[in-house]
Amino acid sequence: MRDKVFYLLAAASAALLSWNLYKIFFVLGDEKDQGSIWRIFHFHVPSNILGMSGFIIGMVFSLIYLVNKNLRYDAIAAAITEVSLVFAAVGLVTGSIWARIIWGVWWAWDARLTSMLVCWLIFAGYLMLRRAIEEPIQRARLSAVVSVFGGIDVFIVWKSIEWWRTLHPGPVLTIRNGGGMPPGWQATMYWNLLALLCLAVMLVMVRMRQEGVAREIDSLRRMAHSY
Repeated sequence: MRDKVFYLLAAASAALLSWNLYKIFFVLGDEKDQGSIWRIFHFHVPSNILGMSGFIIGMVFSLIYLVNKNLRYDAIAAAITEVSLVFAAVGLVTGSIWARIIWGVWWAWDARLTSMLVCWLIFAGYLMLRRAIEEPIQRARLSAVVSVFGGIDVFIVWKSIEWWRTLHPGPVLTIRNGGGMPPGWQATMYWNLLALLCLAVMLVMVRMRQEGVAREIDSLRRMAHSY
């Protein structure tokens, strides 16, 4: 059943991405002020949405682990956080490319950019911590603490463009107050979000399977040490 879901997600992701790429590059026109670079929006925003929401979901599973001490929830949190870190990195890279064209620099210490970089570093540290600690209980407990700390920064990233008016533009999606963009462009962005979501779920499934194997190895190692 899991394999069927995996292949179904793969087919859906490939089909949606192909159709979205066609629309982005051959159907949608250039933006009047930004020109063709505006097309990067359709990957920059979905990647950031998936990265940030994934960090929050990972934090929730970390909290569940702290409550019931089941290492399976720690493994789920780790898998989701690792995949989310990849999408957050895509968001940072595409944002830097966008900034180079619009602002004339690859990086500016803007409130949104800086808080996003700090968030990425926190969760990169989360994964480094997991690699550094072999004992599974201690690793899960400390990882959960870092995940909660990172979740606080996710909220700061989300609200940064409302709390501080720096270079980064305000909200452009109509789901948030004060935003707006052409309806056809927004719909394409949401379809691309769905395509990348399918891809993200696939990657999480792969990482969860790997984490399951790692838990079995840890269990065998603890049994071997007990003899």
